Amino acid sequence: MATGFFAILDDIAALMDDVAVMSKVAAKKTAGILGDDLAVNAEKASGFLSSRELPVLWSITKGSLMNKVIILPVAFLLSAFLPIAITIALLLGGLYLAYEGAEKIYHFISSHPHSKKEELKSAKTKSEITALEKERIKSAIVTDFILSVEIVIIALGTVTKEDLSIQIPVVTLIAIIATVGVYGIVALIVRMDDAGYKLIENSKDEKSFKAKLGGVLVAALPKIIKSLTVIGTIALLLVSGGIFAHNIDFFHNLIPVLPSLVTELLIGLVVGFICLLLVNLALKLKKQLTSN
Repeated sequence: MATGFFAILDDIAALMDDVAVMSKVAAKKTAGILGDDLAVNAEKASGFLSSRELPVLWSITKGSLMNKVIILPVAFLLSAFLPIAITIALLLGGLYLAYEGAEKIYHFISSHPHSKKEELKSAKTKSEITALEKERIKSAIVTDFILSVEIVIIALGTVTKEDLSIQIPVVTLIAIIATVGVYGIVALIVRMDDAGYKLIENSKDEKSFKAKLGGVLVAALPKIIKSLTVIGTIALLLVSGGIFAHNIDFFHNLIPVLPSLVTELLIGLVVGFICLLLVNLALKLKKQLTSN
């Protein structure tokens, strides 16, 4: 009896070792997309009123966890019985990400809109503010869903030759890291200014290290948010371009003289503006049909 019990423990230990090794491999493979995920979601989660930043971020985090709950079992089933469906889902997600990136560039060039925070402040009633928050939360969760699919598929691709006993814990672990790690860092970023003000308030001397550090944190936040807006837009286009480059033969080595990163950015940009044009034409056509 004791021998059998220790044999089971040895099997569990060996399994955990295999999971740890494959998790490291999967983490390396998904590191790039996790960086893009951080940039995109930090930009999405920023710009809210200070008192609403953490509640809104928590709503997005819960939505992200629910995305993983939906994606993981579906990904395992499709990988086993209908792998082509995963590629189709990736390509559709790539179209959405490219469209969203192109739309951001178009709005920036054409109208120079107010910041998200200014737009929320301009809302006069509580219901208007709540509606704007819900709209932005929904947009963030949709984007997170597509990025989560990409992360799960890449992680799954590193363990396709392993048994389900390895696949499930490895991909699940990467999915959890993608949510807890990314949104944990986002929470730290959006609360930088509050931490800075606390340091300034608790310092007795304006020239003390604590006060200077607080000043740096307060001054750095707007610059970081503005940078993340740019980085997040580029990340959307890079991820979408990467999806097309890796899954459609036509895009493989499309422009061999350019680095793959530049090629993927250009692919995402072109596809995004084509999607934007088609969507705008469809909306105009719909408006004309409804007005007649």
